[in-house]
Amino acid sequence: MELTDIDLNQLVLFQQLMVEQRVSKVAENLGLTQPAVSNALAKLRRLLGDELFVRTPAGMMPTPFAEQLAEPIGYALGMIHSGLNQQTRFDPGSVKRSMTIGMTDIGEIVFLPALVQRLREIAPGVTLNTVRNVATNLREDMEAGKVDLAIGPLPQLKAGFFQRRLFKQRYVCLFRQGHPLERKRLSVNDFQAAEHLTVVSAGTGHGAVDELMRKAGIERNVRLSVPHFVGVGHILSQTDLVATVTERLAESLSRPFNLVYRKHPVDMPEIAINVFWHAKVHRSPAHQWLRGVVFDLFGDSAAKASIDSR
Repeated sequence: MELTDIDLNQLVLFQQLMVEQRVSKVAENLGLTQPAVSNALAKLRRLLGDELFVRTPAGMMPTPFAEQLAEPIGYALGMIHSGLNQQTRFDPGSVKRSMTIGMTDIGEIVFLPALVQRLREIAPGVTLNTVRNVATNLREDMEAGKVDLAIGPLPQLKAGFFQRRLFKQRYVCLFRQGHPLERKRLSVNDFQAAEHLTVVSAGTGHGAVDELMRKAGIERNVRLSVPHFVGVGHILSQTDLVATVTERLAESLSRPFNLVYRKHPVDMPEIAINVFWHAKVHRSPAHQWLRGVVFDLFGDSAAKASIDSR
């Protein structure tokens, strides 16, 4: 097949169906009637020799061939879109726009205070929105341009996305000041004898902690499990529970909640925190600028947190 055999609008429709999976929604997005969308899809099916999308109770589900085409078509359309919309100059001090970042609640605690302050100084017209990485279909929202950037350990974002390492960090033990373990160098026995707070963080790389401990043969006496990290500081400050958290989260929580953190007695690999963005915004000046701000503030070249390993 040659490029002259296909209409670019058909590929745009294809990508929209991959994201929305409903003819009515695609018609609304593209300003077309539903029969027009159906007719265009029929032409594309004949041209490619595949059903591409099959109607089910859950919507128009892609065939294996359509899923195979999704990445190269999405990448090509993204590059065309970026090329046609390149700006010769981007002035963060005068632009007025909103940008959306996908992150976990850990990210909101660790990144947002400094990021909001920096944007207030250099880009007062830029406002931020955040979405939880596990509360949305992050892949589809980034493909559709609804989310500009994502930060975290996100194993689901691979094909079709650019990524760059922000930093790596260790897990540490976090507990209140005055805790019986504060003056000790933690051993595995101390760790197993303590009562623990655990955070169930499905859908992110942080969810691997429990599996790593099981493989190491570590048994924890779990007193409390919660579905997010937001309440960790409040809970630890008023109990004798111990939490296993990332080093930068521990640093962020230690001063406001009078907590201390120590080197973890269980040998666990460091966790990589990456920045992800879709190919369609790779060359966008606004997105390049935002990524630069994030790396300047939080990348490995920025000041690193120290850990008290006494």
